[in-house]
Amino acid sequence: MDARLERWIVAHRVGFLDGAFVDLTHAGAAGIVWLVAAAAVALLRGRPRVFVLVAVADLAAGLAANGLQRAFGHRRPDVSRLVALPHSHSFPSGHATTSFACAAVLATLEPRLRAPALLLAAAIAYSRLYVGVHYPADVLAGAALGAAIGLLTTAAARRRGRPGLRAG
Repeated sequence: MDARLERWIVAHRVGFLDGAFVDLTHAGAAGIVWLVAAAAVALLRGRPRVFVLVAVADLAAGLAANGLQRAFGHRRPDVSRLVALPHSHSFPSGHATTSFACAAVLATLEPRLRAPALLLAAAIAYSRLYVGVHYPADVLAGAALGAAIGLLTTAAARRRGRPGLRAG
């Protein structure tokens, strides 16, 4: 079912959207788009801890996804790809993991950014299916893992009583 759904997504690409999804995939690499967004929030709102926590979530999510990819060793889909085949394994999606971890931190600390952050995370995660390098289960697992990491990051920071971790 997972492979069939991935093949269906790839078979139903819409040519004029190809570039946008390739760009989303590149923007999600290593959480760069999230670090830039967090830096902007930190500078504009005077809340440097937002950047620090997004960076912590990004690093933790990347390490977790990488470790699980090595442990599971799941092969990537054998479909037409719009980007180069990554050298890592497929499960879970690192892009989905880091995107949802960082989006969860931003959504928690800056509630006004909740919808755009989660929408961007979902778009980056879906881009991995669209460009043909992940199965749906990879992306769903990555999203769930990332959201958990992001929420745990903010909860741990709040428990430690860090100033500047109020929402809004």
